[in-house]
Amino acid sequence: MSGIFVGVDGSSHSGAALDWALREAGIRHEPLTVITVQVVPTSGWGGSVQYPADQASRANAQKAVQDTVDKAAAQLGDAAPRSITVQAVLGQPAAQLIEATKDADLLVVGSRGTGGFTRLLLGSVSTQVSEHAHCPIVIVPSDRRA
Repeated sequence: MSGIFVGVDGSSHSGAALDWALREAGIRHEPLTVITVQVVPTSGWGGSVQYPADQASRANAQKAVQDTVDKAAAQLGDAAPRSITVQAVLGQPAAQLIEATKDADLLVVGSRGTGGFTRLLLGSVSTQVSEHAHCPIVIVPSDRRA
């Protein structure tokens, strides 16, 4: 699947990234894939540790993000992209977004996520993704709402 991908985590920073990605996908007439990652623990052997409750958490996250995307797209009206897919996955955010860049034409993320020290530096996820992405990446500043 190609097109524009955007990572969201429910923060206002990812909301700005979502707004930007929706507009850009609409302008380019590209499909938009919205990805949210439910964090699961990582084992000492390098894999993720998943529990049955994680699937319910993933499903709840997908519904919440779908609702957010539907509202944001409705505000754009005809300017919204024609194709929008929402994916909720389990894992580590940076690793999942880097993996997604193998299929993306462009990845959009916010400058800070749900971590602390707001506005000091790029967030750890955006930093890791920008260093390892397989496609161009746009990091939307936290003070910008499209």
